[in-house]
Amino acid sequence: MQNGLYVAISAQVALERRLETIADNIANMNTVGFRATGVSFEAEIARAGETTLNYVSPGFDYLSRRIGGLVKTDNPLDFAVQGDGWFGIQTPSGPAYTRDGRTRIDESGTLRTLSGDPILDAGGAPILVDGSAGPLTVSSDGMISQNGRQVGAIGLFEIGPGASLRRAENSGVVPDKPATPILDFTRAGVVQGAVESSNVDPVREMTRLIEVTRAFDGVAAEASQSEGSLQDAIKTLGSAS
Repeated sequence: MQNGLYVAISAQVALERRLETIADNIANMNTVGFRATGVSFEAEIARAGETTLNYVSPGFDYLSRRIGGLVKTDNPLDFAVQGDGWFGIQTPSGPAYTRDGRTRIDESGTLRTLSGDPILDAGGAPILVDGSAGPLTVSSDGMISQNGRQVGAIGLFEIGPGASLRRAENSGVVPDKPATPILDFTRAGVVQGAVESSNVDPVREMTRLIEVTRAFDGVAAEASQSEGSLQDAIKTLGSAS
């Protein structure tokens, strides 16, 4: 059995998956609030007779929580999170959380994302404002005022470090553990008139792209060599018989 051939194929599968995530990250490097995808790999050990083989697993995806930079827009309906919090949004599939704070006010006065999902307060309810009562003023704790009168509050939510994140729409995520409202704003807050850029590092991603491409070429050469050795062995055995 050509064990090296199977190991090489497992490495190609893993590298292809990594290549796909790099391409997706680069494509979204200018997407507001986008969280970069990474892939974690580990060896899968298998027994082949008396030999232990280390295969490369296909890997599993994870979303980076690294904070992106703030970009000033001076648009009063643009918001960014300072710290580790998340905005809550109500999607057709259920609650999700995002770092994309670009909003609009619809005809009914509901504060929504640009894609139409309601922004939630700390209690998980949509936020209603008066679209004709003047511009919104939002403080760092998310309190919304119009003409000096408080009319609501943008909720900030904390997702525990042990939670796994699944990608959702609007640069959003859905955690596998419940998010909790942030009540202490000493380390987290809302910034009005700014948005958070993607946390994709283009230089790092291009470097990884080069590394993966080179590794893929090396593994392909190894697989070709292993296949050639197998063909030579078959010819030799055929001649001996």
